[in-house]
Amino acid sequence: MRYTHYNFTVPQEKIVRVITDTDAYNEADDQFAIVHAALSPKFENVGFIAAHFGINRVKLSMEASFQELERLFGHMAVPTKGLLYRGAVNPMPDRFTPVDSEGARLIIKEAMADDPRPLFVTFLGPITDLASAYLLEPRIANRLTAIWIGGGAYPSGGIEFNLGNDINAANVVFGSSIAVWQVPKNVYEMMPVSLAELEYRVRPYGAIGRYLFDQLNEHAQTDIPRKSPFRTGESWVLGDSPAVGLILYEHRFEFDWVPAPQIGVDMNYIHTGLNRPIRVYRRIDPRLILEDMFCKLALFAQNQVRA
Repeated sequence: MRYTHYNFTVPQEKIVRVITDTDAYNEADDQFAIVHAALSPKFENVGFIAAHFGINRVKLSMEASFQELERLFGHMAVPTKGLLYRGAVNPMPDRFTPVDSEGARLIIKEAMADDPRPLFVTFLGPITDLASAYLLEPRIANRLTAIWIGGGAYPSGGIEFNLGNDINAANVVFGSSIAVWQVPKNVYEMMPVSLAELEYRVRPYGAIGRYLFDQLNEHAQTDIPRKSPFRTGESWVLGDSPAVGLILYEHRFEFDWVPAPQIGVDMNYIHTGLNRPIRVYRRIDPRLILEDMFCKLALFAQNQVRA
């Protein structure tokens, strides 16, 4: 699936294949990143995978994420045949046992495909499906780039939601040779927006704009975000959006090469120096990412009115 209804054209050699792996029903920011990915003509979207996010909020969290993907694309009136996949229903039980799923099999299929276009797999939640795909088929390691929104700030690490939902999977991926671009917590929190900004720049633009704003506003009234120290009552953090933004513009001078750490049970980083280096981003450009999303959403709504 590739949305191309723009007056600008993306050169063929710049088009990349993208799989988005998302715990879409966990919070309210995944939805913005999903729509942004779907509307980016650089992306040949080959699949959206529903990810689990534990059992504290929803018992069948992966299935809830899948249903949220269906709702999102329904509001966009975009066909989803062959586009939506179910990921792992739970975390890996240890570092050696994959959780097989449609999502893991999609990653393997696309990684092993005879297709010269680069493959990016973005993870907006835990990386269970990537670790499982790798354990099922280790040859994928040098055939994709994974962008992960997750992990604590360097050098120490610490408690972080996406990492906490599958520490075993993170250790599998960090111990592999898979190319990883990590966006840790201190960096993905560089995506603050105000609710007034979202009401003005998102809600007026079609059914999907209304849904994006309204679901975030509704989620903001629940106990978890109301008690969160970085929710101010008038602001939010679109922390998953850098996964899209880094494919659009990779911020070539805003990351460090860091030997991938091992991760302890308390989510701290253990720097052994034994693993290969990964990209760890230290900064992203929120203006570029947010403005691109706002403009694509407005143009999408404009094109729908004309159709």
